[in-house]
Amino acid sequence: MRNEYPRPEFERHQWMSLNGTWDFYIGQQGTERREIQVPFVCQSELSGIGERIREDYVVYERTFTVPKEWKGKTILIHFGAVDYRCRVYVNQQFAGEHTGGQTPFEWDITLYLGWQEEHVRVEVWDPLGDETIPRGKQYWKEKSEFIWYTPSTGIWQSVWLEPVDKTRFDRIWFTPDIDEGTVTVDYVLSEGSKLPCEVGLDITLGGETVYQGTMECRERRNTIAIDVFRKKALAGAFHFVGNYWSPENPVLYQVTARILDGPKLFDEVKTYFGMRKIHIEEGRIYLNNQPYYQKLVLDQGYWKESLLTAPSDEAYAADIRMAKAMGFNGCRKHEKVEDPRFLYWADHLGFLVWEAMSSFWFYTPEGVESFAGEWMDVIQRDYNHPSIVVWGMLNESWGVQRIYSNSQQQCYARALYHLARSLDATRLVISNDGWEMVDTDICAVHSYKHGEKDDLRQQEIFKECLKSVSGLPRIVEKLPFAKGYEYQGQPVVLTEFGGISIDRRAADRTPEEEEGSWGYTSVGEEEFLDEYERIVDAVYESDLVQGYCYTQLTDVEQEMNGLLDYEHKHKFDPAQIKRINDKKA
Repeated sequence: MRNEYPRPEFERHQWMSLNGTWDFYIGQQGTERREIQVPFVCQSELSGIGERIREDYVVYERTFTVPKEWKGKTILIHFGAVDYRCRVYVNQQFAGEHTGGQTPFEWDITLYLGWQEEHVRVEVWDPLGDETIPRGKQYWKEKSEFIWYTPSTGIWQSVWLEPVDKTRFDRIWFTPDIDEGTVTVDYVLSEGSKLPCEVGLDITLGGETVYQGTMECRERRNTIAIDVFRKKALAGAFHFVGNYWSPENPVLYQVTARILDGPKLFDEVKTYFGMRKIHIEEGRIYLNNQPYYQKLVLDQGYWKESLLTAPSDEAYAADIRMAKAMGFNGCRKHEKVEDPRFLYWADHLGFLVWEAMSSFWFYTPEGVESFAGEWMDVIQRDYNHPSIVVWGMLNESWGVQRIYSNSQQQCYARALYHLARSLDATRLVISNDGWEMVDTDICAVHSYKHGEKDDLRQQEIFKECLKSVSGLPRIVEKLPFAKGYEYQGQPVVLTEFGGISIDRRAADRTPEEEEGSWGYTSVGEEEFLDEYERIVDAVYESDLVQGYCYTQLTDVEQEMNGLLDYEHKHKFDPAQIKRINDKKA
């Protein structure tokens, strides 16, 4: 059961989980009632069903009772994510419709409640064969193969109820500026809020009050800049490194935000932020004004028993702890917008995140609109997480296969880049990770052409190519930049490489496990650490490369090139992986 608070960066005290047992029907007119455990999709074991389905439509139903003490409040129903389009009815009355499988939505259902036993129905349409909608690695065929995995249909993140006042916070954004020692707080009140009112902010660090103040609010949208470094203490020296957020020192400021009218409390939200800066300078990536080498691992966020949904909240924290134990300081999320609970743990444990969107496969105007709309929702949802340092959108020209020379697809990638920059000026942005880049803050290239252990010529080519941008075309599958674009001094990061699997003949696997399993290269189990060290050493020899992302954290179904197996357990001694990764500071 997933009963932790689903939205930890915007937490209210009162709420009620609707996770658990729901009735489930397959097909638009399905009559066979089955039971499913929400938020696990029907294709997963933990759902209680564990079957692939051919139907595009599924239906969820359940009853619930709203606490009587909530009467007089506005009752919201929240969905973390439903793949792909859904319509929701409460007591047979239409509550709302949402399109997009990766972002949250909510509706006011107060008028539909009878304050007895209530009924909710969720109708989901998820056309698994439609390759024009963003779905990432979810495979449209009946059996997983190559880099494509079991699809996820329907509700895959938490569902919950929340009682609120008509006067409440819609959004609170924190924008840190470590150079000035300030955080800018932008907050928006809900439509229909009582104005004027008072907004109070309490900010603490390690239990000590940093700021406490109340301001009159006459507009729904307001901004305030707060000096969290104590009025330019120490004669204006802004070297409060101990107060900066980083993987080594994940310092978080705790915030309580209130809306008041005299003694009356309308709303109270608990949240947090980190004082963190990411920027580029002279071909290098800087974190908090210091050069910072990116040691990332590719993380696809799949679990054997639950697919895209983690089996527990602790599973997110465990993955991060295991990655850090191996010497990685962050991850590149791949073809998935991750659950906010993962980002919460990345913030608290200290782990860089390169956030990503799920791709569509074929370029259409409808796909462009769907992708861009969801992408804006992602930025809005995740803006406050200090762990996120890069927004990455397209991957390896998926969905834009003609981008190298097609001006329309180039304009689309450029538009996504500038859209992200217009919404968030505090992070780096990559428009097309892998190759055929247009506008980009990082020259992000993928290469698995580093040679097998006996391929000495390919090994030397790989090393030589990492010494200059002009050499990259020899190891990248396609040209690094699209036609009409060229390298402009951006930091170069090898954002996919490795992918080493254990030779099936040397591994203890059943014939079923062997069938279709693969990696980009393979070695014997006893040879893995030597091979891993060889390719990481080759990257570390390069003064050009400013970081890497190793493929990958875990095995996923038939793709068995993870440092962890599909049950998220170490295959190798993490201390030995860390020893190799720690060769470069």
